[in-house]
Amino acid sequence: MVEMMENRTWDEIKVGDSATLTRTCRMEDVELFGVATGDLNPTHYNAEQASSLASHRKVLAHSLWTGSLLSAVLGNQLPGAGTVYRSQTFDFQNSVEVGDTVTVTIVTKEKIAPADVVFDCKAVNQDGVVVFAGTARVLAPTQKVVQPRTELHEVSLRRRHHVFEDIIERCASLEPISVAVCHPCDQVSLEGPVEAFKKGLINPILVGPEAKIRSVAEEFGFDLTGMQIIDTQHSHESAEKSVELCRTGVAEALMKGSLHTDEMMHEVASRATGLRTGRRISHVFVMDVPTYSKMLLISDAAINIYPSLEDKVDIAQNAIDLALCMGVDKPKVAILSAVETVYPKINSTIEAAALCKMADRGQITGAVLDGPLAFDNAISAEAAKIKKISSPVAGQADILLVPDLEAGNMLAKQLSYLADADAAGIVLGARVPIVLTSRADSAKARLASCAVAVLFAHARRSGGKAAAE
Repeated sequence: MVEMMENRTWDEIKVGDSATLTRTCRMEDVELFGVATGDLNPTHYNAEQASSLASHRKVLAHSLWTGSLLSAVLGNQLPGAGTVYRSQTFDFQNSVEVGDTVTVTIVTKEKIAPADVVFDCKAVNQDGVVVFAGTARVLAPTQKVVQPRTELHEVSLRRRHHVFEDIIERCASLEPISVAVCHPCDQVSLEGPVEAFKKGLINPILVGPEAKIRSVAEEFGFDLTGMQIIDTQHSHESAEKSVELCRTGVAEALMKGSLHTDEMMHEVASRATGLRTGRRISHVFVMDVPTYSKMLLISDAAINIYPSLEDKVDIAQNAIDLALCMGVDKPKVAILSAVETVYPKINSTIEAAALCKMADRGQITGAVLDGPLAFDNAISAEAAKIKKISSPVAGQADILLVPDLEAGNMLAKQLSYLADADAAGIVLGARVPIVLTSRADSAKARLASCAVAVLFAHARRSGGKAAAE
């Protein structure tokens, strides 16, 4: 049923008429008010500073947030639709803390022809303590209005992007690693390693036609001072040389330039001269999703098209090793499918159950696995609760293991374009981490991909879990 609003005209209002509104102050209310007004007073956002500056144990609401509740009473109830504010006086007597429940009451004090009304106004908290008192004068409506209640757009807060900044910051105290940059012969592929070099993340070894590389650098103003260049004739030779540098230990990571991914990965996968190990090579997206509380890893969305159960063991272990070297303690792996129950007609549910049992038997280590889980159950504790799923992973996944490349690729791109997520990426399972850049990557994402490779390479140096097998 549609909720209706009915105003009170000047003729209908009588001295003594009253209206009330009760509202509990949430942290979201305080933050939204700050966003709308630009008021950055730290007493409204930091409990420690509120305590030191204003002798309060909790964050304080803006005084005018409380006062603004009057506008809701006047505009919605008395007089209602058509009301125009003329003046307002406030005597703020006590502060409102986040969590307080405020009741605002207005009482008609005086009617002034032809259409003004004066109200006594008072607000009290849940303990009956007066928050403010004052008077409001408004121009009351003279025409009767009965209409459906206006539906506003829903507004929610998102955390700011910070995952990539945190990753890059973690590399500040680490030595830069040598990276073979394969065929960086356009603006995007050269800009990434140049910026990472400036940040002290990597020491690039630029592998490609030297004349072309220097021409691109000159055209776009890139300073190549301090960078080694290995001259090649074409992209195929660039791939061979770059892989050789990694295989012989000269470089600790590989980065794709302007050649096709398949061309470089063909050399990586070569059994005779490539970078293969006992592991299946797989890709991991590192996602910074503002609507999710922490870093999210998605695998595999770029290398393995329809991975087998055996492939998924390595895909899972690669992602777990990456999460561990990035500081995630006991990563939670959600094995995704369309449903959260084992259903023989959906093969991914069978494989999910098998992977969980393999983890129980020590065939996958370092993490907590659960599956099958539908996407909503993996990332939403509320959705998991509704479906009565009791799991240490549901609602708090660190890693999403997808059924196949199609599902993973669509999921990662949906998060990027519909949820404003940032995505970095790295290929694991080879002798060295491999950075795959894309033209669509932001500068921050390219830097983050380099930083992830740095963290992984340093974990290998220390002989940690991330060491290639």
